[in-house]
Amino acid sequence: MSAAPSPKDRPRPDSAWAPFAARVFRALWIAQLVSNIGSWMQTVGAQWLLVGHNAALVTLVQTASSLPVVLLALPSGVLADRYDRRRVLLAAQFAMLGVSTGLTVLAFADDLSPGLLLGLTFLLGCGTALMGPAWQAIQPELVERSQLGQAAALGAVNMNLARALGPALGGAVVAAAGAGWVFAFNAASYLGIAGVLTLWRRPSPQAPAGQSEKLLTALHAGRRYVWYAPGVRRVLLRTVLFIPGGGALWSLLPLVASRSLGLGSGGYGLLLGAVGVGAVGGAFVLPLVRRALGANGTLAAGAVVFAGVLAVLATTRIPWLAAVVLLPAGLAWIGVLSTLNTALQTRLPGWVRARGLAVYLLVFQGGQALAAPVWGALADGLGLTVSLLGGGGLLLAGAVSVRRWPLHDADAIDPTPSDHWPVPPLVFEPGPADGPVLVSVTYRVAPANRAAFTDCMDHVARSRRRTGALTWGLYQDGNDRERFIENYLVASWSEHLAQHHGRLTATDRRYEERARRLLVTDTAPEVTHAFDAAAGPVVPETEETADAMDTSG
Repeated sequence: MSAAPSPKDRPRPDSAWAPFAARVFRALWIAQLVSNIGSWMQTVGAQWLLVGHNAALVTLVQTASSLPVVLLALPSGVLADRYDRRRVLLAAQFAMLGVSTGLTVLAFADDLSPGLLLGLTFLLGCGTALMGPAWQAIQPELVERSQLGQAAALGAVNMNLARALGPALGGAVVAAAGAGWVFAFNAASYLGIAGVLTLWRRPSPQAPAGQSEKLLTALHAGRRYVWYAPGVRRVLLRTVLFIPGGGALWSLLPLVASRSLGLGSGGYGLLLGAVGVGAVGGAFVLPLVRRALGANGTLAAGAVVFAGVLAVLATTRIPWLAAVVLLPAGLAWIGVLSTLNTALQTRLPGWVRARGLAVYLLVFQGGQALAAPVWGALADGLGLTVSLLGGGGLLLAGAVSVRRWPLHDADAIDPTPSDHWPVPPLVFEPGPADGPVLVSVTYRVAPANRAAFTDCMDHVARSRRRTGALTWGLYQDGNDRERFIENYLVASWSEHLAQHHGRLTATDRRYEERARRLLVTDTAPEVTHAFDAAAGPVVPETEETADAMDTSG
């Protein structure tokens, strides 16, 4: 599955559909569409089985789907960085197939209690949590880096096209034949993705980065990278400021349909379908919106539009008006999420990509999972109107905050790997677990360049920390004004070698070069590596060291 279409059949490289020229991407996109339709059909079936109960119980379907990501996203990211991502995805597909089959059997046997339904929904969410980081991380393997933005938008189109079709189909099937059949379709839908993944063969298989890392070490490395990557942190902040308010729509729409608009399961499906139609249509105008408003303008505009939609839903009792107003909600949703996803994909290097995306999924799904019961409780206690207006208020506050906390300039971040550090010249070969390792770098800086040098080294410090340094410090020699010493501690020799080979990026190299341009002419930094004298490696004995020991004895 690697053949490409002829040049005359390929879409233009800057076209929204350019990623479809990659056959595996195209096949996975189609299979994912079928699977997403099945997921939305199941969501409608599950929510409608509970709609006769209290509002909090209905919103718990969203929590049961999203909470596993909060619990498993980071371990799933480690698995996707350590092992073959294709195999991780296959394991997730077959696990969800098994759970869905059990759900189908219980539904047909009319033995599906609310607690059991929510429990099995939670298990399906566990499969989604296992799949999420690996699915996001393989995208750069399927399309060119310049097309990651289009690929992210097409992924959002996929989800929203499924939202346009799945709920309507699910509502119709539930009304005509019962929830068991939507569960059965969802179970079968996992076979498509599994089939494509089974046939996929990478042109140049590579051993996954970090395969020798232990789970806790790998988790800490991912957390450390995100914490010291300002561009990534800002994407996560923008996600936090949008998702809780935006999630009010998905949590409360079943109640809007049944209580405010008096609709049945079919009508609820059509409302969800209207969101999907708006998102699919929005895919055509989204490139124009981004060119006109930029990434930050798109985020602000999307939040304002979504807030307006919630305000209308809070006050209208007219079904057709609700359906019409949900069309721009689809455009706003795809605009915000594809912008955030593209921003993250273009800022994460390959060695930690799945873990960084896992943190994003944790924030995204966790925000929905935690907000859903709050909206349900507000709807029960204060009414739907207050809950919907509260979500709109949060979105407006998020829109205003874009000026204060915008996304950082993407052009300033280049995650391309850079293998620019030379092999450390040591007199012995340490073992991978030997450490900690103290790395010292000595610079000679003219006094006039001191302020500029220390500013540049702030960026270098973040680079060292996100690639492995546990501690970092920059010191000026008290006896030599030109001499500066950079010290940083790395947990083990294998961690430091990972800095040399695999973790550094073009951005890291650029920061180092800026600092070195401020050094005294014709001087180069001097680098030393020191090990813990008590726990570090033993230097092999030579004739010189043996003579010294005899003399001292």
